[in-house]
Amino acid sequence: MVSEGERQQATTIYDVAAAAGVAPSTVSRAFSRPGRVRAETAERIRAVAAELGYRANPQARALSTTRTRMLALVLADVTNPVFAEVVRGAGRACDREEYTMLLAETEESAEKERAMIDRVQGSVDAIVLASSRMSDAAIRQIAKVEPLVVLNREVPGVPCVLVDFEPAMRRITEHLLELGHRQITYVAGPEASWADGMRWRGLRVATESLGLRLRRVGPVAPTVAGGRSARVDGTDGSTAVVTYNDMVAIGLVRQLTAAGVRVPEDVSVVGFDNTPVGELVTPALTTVAAPLRALGETGASNALALAAGARSRATEPVRLPTRLIVRASTGPASA
Repeated sequence: MVSEGERQQATTIYDVAAAAGVAPSTVSRAFSRPGRVRAETAERIRAVAAELGYRANPQARALSTTRTRMLALVLADVTNPVFAEVVRGAGRACDREEYTMLLAETEESAEKERAMIDRVQGSVDAIVLASSRMSDAAIRQIAKVEPLVVLNREVPGVPCVLVDFEPAMRRITEHLLELGHRQITYVAGPEASWADGMRWRGLRVATESLGLRLRRVGPVAPTVAGGRSARVDGTDGSTAVVTYNDMVAIGLVRQLTAAGVRVPEDVSVVGFDNTPVGELVTPALTTVAAPLRALGETGASNALALAAGARSRATEPVRLPTRLIVRASTGPASA
């Protein structure tokens, strides 16, 4: 039989939030700052908490008076349009909680990222790392002393919010197979990118199971210039190319076009992230639509819940679904 003390210990803020139909941060406010929650909602939360045997952490409540009401969102590259929607989503979560968001850019450098975090620690209540380039060990060390959520990367023992890469790469491969392609080239992104590793692994699994040939080139920078530098010329037997992101795809299309290779008549090209520029170029990019705004909003919301005293249940990351957007840059395989 489970004792009352064991039941209280087992029940978390997430259990109460799920049962009451609200966000974990709302549960936290109902106990730490009840004046900021509607009376009916607060009453329902307290009733659910009592039924489940949950009690708010008094130490977390005591800390609430020393908060800075600032959240740091640390970005790998502020010029990459993929982060625009991430920022907007995180900002929406901050607005709900009346928080100010501090943006920090690290220029794809793990050293700059760590130095930036060292500077902001103590000045913010929580940190969200978007596409971190630091090691798992460094991230876990920071998470021990600061409420922290990681986006687009899985770090065991740390709360993470991810794009679900494997189904996305499977759908790309199926689409290209339906068009008659039998050999694919993958243009890899930064070596330190966890997302790049997951995309490559997902593509490798999909091509092996469907009987397609696969080669890899790179790494290249996750930029248009990086795509231009990729060693792809349409003469190696590949009739389709999958790139790390949309910016690399755009650079590759420009490089192929300049070399007289037609897209998609000679080579089909697929991007990733569904950034706005992908629809504006010619030909418009076939790409994977990642839920970037939801990624930022979920990550920031979870980080603020941790700052408010929620206990992390980081056994499994939150995985967000994707969808394939088919446009003009993919077509039937050339004979």
